[in-house]
Amino acid sequence: MASSDAAARTIDTSVPHPARRYDYWLGGKDNFAADRESADAIEAKFPGMRAGIRANRAVLRRMTTYLAAEAGLRQFLDIGTGLPTADNTHEVAQRIDPHSRVLYVDNDPLVMSHARALLTGSPQGATDYIEADLRDPQAILDAARERQALDLTRPVALMLIAVLHFVRPGHGEAQAIVRTLLDALPAGSCLAVTHFTTDFMPPEERVRYQGMLDSGISDIWPRDRSAFTALFDGLELVEPGVELISRWRPDAAGDDTDPSRISIYGAVGRKL
Repeated sequence: MASSDAAARTIDTSVPHPARRYDYWLGGKDNFAADRESADAIEAKFPGMRAGIRANRAVLRRMTTYLAAEAGLRQFLDIGTGLPTADNTHEVAQRIDPHSRVLYVDNDPLVMSHARALLTGSPQGATDYIEADLRDPQAILDAARERQALDLTRPVALMLIAVLHFVRPGHGEAQAIVRTLLDALPAGSCLAVTHFTTDFMPPEERVRYQGMLDSGISDIWPRDRSAFTALFDGLELVEPGVELISRWRPDAAGDDTDPSRISIYGAVGRKL
């Protein structure tokens, strides 16, 4: 209880946080007024936001299934964990192989508090958590080695699901983050990324969204197809390559939602 109280004291409930806003869009309860106000302001201008968030959750399940069942990976480094909901990375991976090991990383004390309480893995595998920031990838790697949660000499699935779009584009920071993390992983490792884009939006919506960025209403920075693809430089893209997430290895039923309402790219690449 003492550690939970300490974590709670470090949470600024007056500032919206991506994980809590995401939780609100998914219908969760672990969010505050500032998170709901920010989410509602974004959704008022872009009514498809919830569809995109739910499609992103679905593709996380499909990507994890591919990585565990087809690529045969048994180690997952999931950065930008978000608040626990259905079909978290370790649940999907450990259904395929109970020995799968998952290390979750997030920079929100509330996320970490809930993760430690709710994200319990299989007896055979391992599920661990570190509080760290994506913008300091070396600290993440150092903590992973110290905790010995993963064996970084063996292939790892690096999961960057809906997190790199919180890194402002135009300065190469996102690519540098990805490169630092991948350079520490051996051949056979994979990178899974989803990322917001305005490529599918009508021109007037793109202008409107840029206004939201300029005014500080949104902190989700889009990248176009070219910039997104560049995150996978040096990797072998897994079929179907860079794609709208609802079209990335869809379930049999498919998803006929208007692409402009989803507006998220996804891809998986393999380190050779």
